[in-house]
Amino acid sequence: MNDVSKVDDHQWPLKRAARNGTIVVGLIIFASLVVWGAVADGEGLWGALIGGAIGGGFMLATVVVILVTSNTSPTTTMAVVLGSWLLKAAVVLIALLALKNLEFYNHAALATTVILTLIGALATEIYAVTKGQRLYVG
Repeated sequence: MNDVSKVDDHQWPLKRAARNGTIVVGLIIFASLVVWGAVADGEGLWGALIGGAIGGGFMLATVVVILVTSNTSPTTTMAVVLGSWLLKAAVVLIALLALKNLEFYNHAALATTVILTLIGALATEIYAVTKGQRLYVG
């Protein structure tokens, strides 16, 4: 019933997730820039930009990695996804440690924007992939 071997484009749900995720992340960053720019001036803008880059980059990089490895074996795909996730986690940890004591950005703006972009991108990607089934009549 769910034989996808004859479906033309098995990357379609992932491409849709990447497109929709990018749109949602962009909208969240824009809204965050407007709100935090009004609340905390330049520091709020920097916090929103950095937070959007961290949260959006973390989530959207996973979709890109899966798209790049989608024509390989499932074992290879999972190994690359795991490796990229560990690398992303290390990069985010190092970035946050480097930013920890700096004062040019608003910490609340960064945290809020990271959380909102993570939630927004994750929800969009889940929706796109779960609703990405195509009817195949053989």
